[in-house]
Amino acid sequence: MAFRNIVIVGGGIVGLATAHELLKFHPNVSVVILEKEGAVGQHQTGNNSGVLHAGLYYKPGSAKARLAVTGLKEMIAFCEANHVAHQICGKLVVATDESERQRLQNLYERGQKNGLNGLQMLDRSAMVEIEPHVGGIAALRVPEEGIVDYLAVCQALVSRIEQFGGRIITDAKVTKLRPRSGGGWVIQSSQNDFEGDFVINCAGLHCDRVLESAGEKRETRIVPFRGEYYKIRPERQFLVRNLIYPVPDPEFPFLGVHFTRLIHGGIEAGPNAVLAFAREGYQKSDINLRDFFDSVTFPGLWRFLGKHKKMSWEEIKRSFSKQLFCAALQKLVPEIQVEDLEPGGAGVRAQAMSPEGTLIQDFAFVRGHNALHVLNAPSPAATASLAIGREIVHQIAEVF
Repeated sequence: MAFRNIVIVGGGIVGLATAHELLKFHPNVSVVILEKEGAVGQHQTGNNSGVLHAGLYYKPGSAKARLAVTGLKEMIAFCEANHVAHQICGKLVVATDESERQRLQNLYERGQKNGLNGLQMLDRSAMVEIEPHVGGIAALRVPEEGIVDYLAVCQALVSRIEQFGGRIITDAKVTKLRPRSGGGWVIQSSQNDFEGDFVINCAGLHCDRVLESAGEKRETRIVPFRGEYYKIRPERQFLVRNLIYPVPDPEFPFLGVHFTRLIHGGIEAGPNAVLAFAREGYQKSDINLRDFFDSVTFPGLWRFLGKHKKMSWEEIKRSFSKQLFCAALQKLVPEIQVEDLEPGGAGVRAQAMSPEGTLIQDFAFVRGHNALHVLNAPSPAATASLAIGREIVHQIAEVF
């Protein structure tokens, strides 16, 4: 049976890119996106640092590695075709001492396996030619990395979707999915009920709840981690030219604080990674009792914290101490001082976690009855969004 009416839950960049790819390859399909906010891209998409990731960090052969590498090329082409501000400026991944040198070499080899072009191992003299104020003893140059305005990407996607005949309905929070007699779904929302032959769940921070409302078992859970940023005051922004990253700690599943030049000007420093008490908790004071209870009653969270006690505590301390945050940044740029840091924004990462306390590292797609659920799409999902959308089209090819 050919499904002609598809409803996408979630108007972040992954939901929009999925609609775009569906309509591009199947122009006779009706596609409706339901977004609970008043505009698209208001959560993970609009609160990240705007980096175009080349696919350096991800396990060779994983969906993240494959889709980031192809997705970067597609995103650059899309930005060029739609006049979206972007720049391929390159980045340095910096080894700050001898203990990190071998890990840097491992990253270089991983990047080569993933198909990245132009990777270079640099000594100290070569590093400072690119970033004159950088610290450390060695670096890996990743020339394909860049920066972009992801909200502008979203607006371009909206225009393309509407040109293709798709609909985007905002202020439509999905409250329940109900099986429809004869197949398909009735999707109840805060605005109206909608009917669809097939549902694609791109709800990001709330994707596990949408999964559960569709009658599936919620085994993994979204645990929200807030990433907090500082901005470098204008007169000190000369200390960073483009992107400066640390060598990731293999014992902790986040990248660590780094420096990012923003596409419309300015330098951002961060983020850390702390448990948020609300799935949309962009401030320390934001608490949602349902979200908080959902996290603290999940055995996986306590197993995760048990495995990463020291690093979790360090992240919490950095969240409340500007001095400690600055000390972490000084490993990359020693001249940075506390007074150089101004308050910045924050984002919340929708991180899927297993009951065993393991963070799901790869993109995760779960096929349900007349539905596909995107259950883990953190960074580099924005970079890879067009490739993810096409992957979804391939995964549900038999419904057309």
